This record gives sequence, structure tokens and C-alpha cells, in this order.
Amino acid sequence: MASSAFDPVTLELMWTRLISAADEAAAALVRTSFSTLVRESYDFSCIVTDEAGQSLVQATQSIPSFIGTLPATVKHFLHDYPVERVQPGDVLITNDMYQGTGHLPDISLGKPLFHRGRMIGYAATTAHAPDIGGKIRSPEPREVFEEGLQIPIMKMIDAGRVNDSLVSIIRKNVRTPEQTMGDLWAQVVALDVMEARTLALLQDAGLTSLRELAAEIHGRCESVMRAAIRNLPDGVYRTALDIDGQLDEPVHLEMAVTVAGDTLDIDFAGSSAQVDRAINSAMCFTFAQTVYGVKCMLAPNLPNNEGSFKPITVRAPEGSIVNPVFPASGGSRMLTGHFLGSMVLQALGGVVRDRVMAAPGSPHWGVNQSGVRNGKPYANMFFFSGGLGANSRRDGISCLGWPGNTAYTPIELSEQIAPFRIKCKRLRPDSGGAGRFRGGLGQEILLENRSDSPIAVSFLTEHIVYPPRGIAGGEPGACGVLQINGKAVHAKRQHVIHKGDTILLAVPGGGGYGDPRHRSRAQVENDLEQGYITDERPYR
Repeated sequence: MASSAFDPVTLELMWTRLISAADEAAAALVRTSFSTLVRESYDFSCIVTDEAGQSLVQATQSIPSFIGTLPATVKHFLHDYPVERVQPGDVLITNDMYQGTGHLPDISLGKPLFHRGRMIGYAATTAHAPDIGGKIRSPEPREVFEEGLQIPIMKMIDAGRVNDSLVSIIRKNVRTPEQTMGDLWAQVVALDVMEARTLALLQDAGLTSLRELAAEIHGRCESVMRAAIRNLPDGVYRTALDIDGQLDEPVHLEMAVTVAGDTLDIDFAGSSAQVDRAINSAMCFTFAQTVYGVKCMLAPNLPNNEGSFKPITVRAPEGSIVNPVFPASGGSRMLTGHFLGSMVLQALGGVVRDRVMAAPGSPHWGVNQSGVRNGKPYANMFFFSGGLGANSRRDGISCLGWPGNTAYTPIELSEQIAPFRIKCKRLRPDSGGAGRFRGGLGQEILLENRSDSPIAVSFLTEHIVYPPRGIAGGEPGACGVLQINGKAVHAKRQHVIHKGDTILLAVPGGGGYGDPRHRSRAQVENDLEQGYITDERPYR
């Protein structure tokens, strides 16, 4: 099959087979991983790229932002290790903030794929490590140097030989050496699965490379995205947003979306400058979150690959909070970056109102802890989502994150791996914004520290000052609340807690859609009966 044109049946079979290869790799990663971040929260991604580093497929269970960041990392691998410097059995590694996913805990691995003596592509994976050293993840670090071990692009495995010096350095610098390295070896397993399945596909199809298949996949997806953009009226659509930022100093975001024929240009000029806190969103993360918002709005069912994003450009002033320069910190970059997809919906909401939703109670909240347990250092991260925003057809879903889609760690497992007792985890009444369609509810979580030794805790929170916005006349969702021992605390600083101390997290609800007075009486009565609301006055 030397031609670049495939009949529809053959193309579908090959394309699906590649997706299955990534999905099988993801399953292998989950089964062999050590940390709950991979095994329970699914904070990872697996992709296959062509020889230029352009993604062809991504595992179905993947973090949305990695659609945009991981292919870019592979291109950095190709730049630093061109084809003449790699060989079968190599595995490259990095967690560089600016060449990776925007923060150090995400460790990316790439394996060059060889077929018939030539390099034909890459298998790649990213996973959130349980610990990367440095100060535990929080918004406080002022420089990337404070945030942990930085791994430059290098070979973790060289022609099948493990770089034992690198392994020793990683193990020495993290609080969870068994878990961190265990997850890395699980990522290597995933790479091996993608390599075996991709090469088997090429062998069965009689192809010498992925080039022709990549051109077909990218071309078809690019055409679909361009057609979707052409349905939008040409023009410049603007939106702006203020977010909590450092609490005592908010962050301002501006976006201008220019529609011109079958292309989109998105510019963040006018946004706040980078800050000396770890809430900066590196350009790789900014791009990924922005184009994901476009994809959700215009072509949500399109398979994830590089072709979908070719008609879209994303720009941001260098030195801004959405394009910081080294050595800015970014460990909590989601506290800025997770707003960008929603801003796309807000900017274009006036022309595609049936395909947008009110602001969600995201970014999802996180509790990061570290201490000593059974004589050994430990570190854990738990995620909790707010409510989705309502849209023109339905209420927002309660306790579901967007754009982040990490899963929750079950209560029983959480209490096993961390010295916390979860006193309650329940829906938060009245947290969804009132509207013709109500915003999804947030949740309340009450944690009690059972550790005999002090624990350092930090939090990933937003919407404590500025609530999730409603649209089309809908009301905002409720702001979040963070308390330790019943008292409000600074949500962007690290705290030390002792045995018996409690932490209350009241996660925001989503914004409402439409005038609340137009909500049906039956829906209001059902909300009262179910305990979703306690006051019907906003609907009168």
C-alpha cells in the first residue's frame, strides 16, 4: 500500500487499530502503576506520533491538556536528539516546565519507533508523578528551582541499557521513590505496548512508514475543523476575566478570537504579567487548554490528533501570565490555565449559544499533603471537582470537572494511603447558579487529620473571590470556602496541621443558564425535594 490514499474501510480499520494500541497502552499503564494519581485519577496520556512528532492518536482515557502538550514535547525530543542520535531501545525523558506540560510533576517519556531500519515515529506518554521533590505542590514557589527536580531532555534508556545514574538521582530527590520510579517503569511498559502494536500494524498493512496514514488522518481532521470554523461569522470576538490569582492580587485575563474564513487566531494580549507565584501558565499549557476549548465547541467528536488544531493559532505576550519566561514557576498552572477553555466559550457564545455552557466550578480543587508515616516520608494529592455550568438544554452536572477530567480516589482508598479520616463528602446545597437551567452543585468535604506527626498541606483552589459566571441571564455559582478548624485560611499558602485538626473544603458550583424565573415549577419543586436548593426565591 504505497499510495497515500486509503479506501474508507481500510482507513477506518487502521485508524481504529492505532487508537486501540494507545488504549491498550493506557490500560497497561494503569495496571502496572504504583500511585493513585495514575491508577485512580487517570492523570496521564499515551500517544503515537509520526516521524515529525505530529500526534496520530491519543488514548481515550487521557487528560485533555496533554492533547496539545505531549506532541510538542516529542518535537523537542526530535530537536535535541535527531534521528542520527537515537536507536532502537532508546527512551527519552524530561519534565522541563517549558518543553513538557507546564509543571515539573508531569514526567514525559518518548520512545523512537523503528521499522525496517528507519525511524518512523514515536510512542510517548506523560504521567503525573506522586512527588518530584522540592516544596510540595502549591502556588507559593517564586521560581521553578523551588518546585523540585528538573530533568532535562536526556536518555533514560540507551539502546536497552538503563541510565542508573539518572534513576539514583530521581530516587534521592523525591519523597516517594518507590511510587515515582514505579510509575516511570509503568510508563515504559506503555511505550513498549504502543511500539509492538504499531509495528505489527505496519507489518500487516505492508507499509514502510506512518507517513501516508498520518497525512490521511491529519488531512481529514483538519478539513472537519476548517469546515466548522467556516460556519462562524468572520469577526473579532473578545472576552475578559478576573480570577482570584494570589487572592490579595487578582489576575486579569483577556482574549481576542479572530475568525477569518477557515482559521482561528486567539490572542491573549492585555493579560496580566507573569507573577512570582506558581500560577503561571507556560505557553505549552496555554496552547493546549485553549485549543481544547475550541475543539469542545466546534468539533467535540473529532478524534484527538494534530490535524484538528492546524487551523488554530494561539498567541500571548512573552512575559505574561499565560506565556511566562524562565525561571518563572508554574506548579499550580491549572489555577490559571483551566480558565482558558471557558474563555473561548464566552468569547464565541454570542454566535453559537446552543453549544456553550456557563462557567464551571473548575479548576478542580486539590489537597496536597506531605509528612512522615510509619517512619518514611510520604506525599499525596487528592482532587475534588465543582459543578459543571448549565447550558441551553440541561442543568449542569454536579461534581464533574471541566476541562480537567481527573477521576476521584475512592474514600476507602484515600483513608488507607493518607492519615486522614473523611468525615463527610456530600453535595453542597444552593451552590449551583440559579437559571432556566441550574448550575451543577459543588461538594463539601470534611477531613480530619489522624497523623501523630505534623503534616504540611497546600491547596489548589479558585473561585473563592470571583464566582463562576452564569450566562444568558443565569446567576453565578457559589464561591468556594476553605477552612481549617472552622476558620477561613489563606488558600494559596502552605499550612501545617496536627492530629485532630480538620479541613473543610466547600467546592464551587457551576453557573446557571437563562433567567431563573423561566425554570419550570416542577423542576424547582424537584430541586427542593432533593435538597439541591433550600431557597426558591431566585426562581420567583
